[in-house]
Amino acid sequence: MRQTGIYTIGLLFLFSAGLLGTVRANREGIGDSNRADANIRRLIRDVDSKRISKHLFYLAKDPLPYRKLNLTLPGHKKNTLYETDDYLAGKLQAWGYHVEREGVQVQAFRRDTSKPKHAQYSPPEPEDPWYTAYNLYAERKGRSHPERIIVVLAHKDSQSWIDSPGANDNAIGTVGVLEMACVLAEYTPESTIRFLFCNEEHRPWTSRTAAQKAKSRGDNIVAVFNMDGIGVKTAEETAARKKTNVTAYTKPEGKRLAELMAEVNARYSIGLDQRTAERPRPGDDDGSFVLAGYPAAVVNIGSFPYGDPNYHAEGDIPERCDIENAAMTVQATLAAVVTIDRDF
Repeated sequence: MRQTGIYTIGLLFLFSAGLLGTVRANREGIGDSNRADANIRRLIRDVDSKRISKHLFYLAKDPLPYRKLNLTLPGHKKNTLYETDDYLAGKLQAWGYHVEREGVQVQAFRRDTSKPKHAQYSPPEPEDPWYTAYNLYAERKGRSHPERIIVVLAHKDSQSWIDSPGANDNAIGTVGVLEMACVLAEYTPESTIRFLFCNEEHRPWTSRTAAQKAKSRGDNIVAVFNMDGIGVKTAEETAARKKTNVTAYTKPEGKRLAELMAEVNARYSIGLDQRTAERPRPGDDDGSFVLAGYPAAVVNIGSFPYGDPNYHAEGDIPERCDIENAAMTVQATLAAVVTIDRDF
């Protein structure tokens, strides 16, 4: 009887200890989740629309009215795209990032005025000048899984065939990625977060080189978020004061990212009129990664089909950008990126 009693008490002790451990583990899990949510909310609050506006007007009005390889301002030693590269690199380095430049040979588009205004770009001829355009890279290296990479990108150049400031296409996306890099400068991720500033208003698109080289290196890219025309919408949506974002995807892996964008928009009460759209084929700079074998790629864009009435025109000026809308899209993308990083 004594041995049986000791055995019974031992079982009760082990059961109680196990139950206590489970309860403690559950509490710790809830605590971890709450801490993660609090961290994301803090990062969201750090997104600064005034800082976004300052960068936007610098790159699309004064002192840089354009971002083109085939234009050097009077009295300047560098073309306006190189000046853009220096500005972006300078900001990133000031926040503690190491910036790498990847050169790609490109040509400027020609202009065909027989086409509709928004589609007047035409292929360069073989004898046209070649330029070196640069992809800019900056990273926050992952602490526990540095081999897993989340890419956030935007094309930074304006149209090579027309003097358009390219504020909505795509200075606004460029400064959106820059703002994410600023906010995450002190964040310690578990996976590597890579910021890419590429070019697509010349031929070929430099995102294709970025994606192909990533594939040849064997980079394990688990998600790609392209910021292109964020907050850009139709005149009717603008008049109605809508704050829109469309997350467009090509593959099922991209659809999961689009659904995540909707989830974080609701969870953190960001307030976007958020929807998803499926592309019939890969497009834009996210499409470069899909074609290279990275299907978990999406574009965040204000309207789909693109609804800017000043698309590829001289009227694409920063005064027409909805900076508040763009900042909200940055918040949602930031929340999605950190959620992916946290949940690995």
